[in-house]
Amino acid sequence: MTVVSMGDRLKNALCWVTEARRDHPEKKLLTLVDHAGMQFNLSPKESDALLRLLEGEKENPQ
Repeated sequence: MTVVSMGDRLKNALCWVTEARRDHPEKKLLTLVDHAGMQFNLSPKESDALLRLLEGEKENPQ
């Protein structure tokens, strides 16, 4: 069994959602974040942080 730190789970979820948004732009962000939360075993606080990170990315495209 591999132990994955909280930061690694959040990073992995962020990468997954970013790829999923690129591959499926029609899907809602909240739906993808919810799926990532289940897939990467995120806590509610981690899921909220992920959503805030991604919403901030949308507001500040570079």
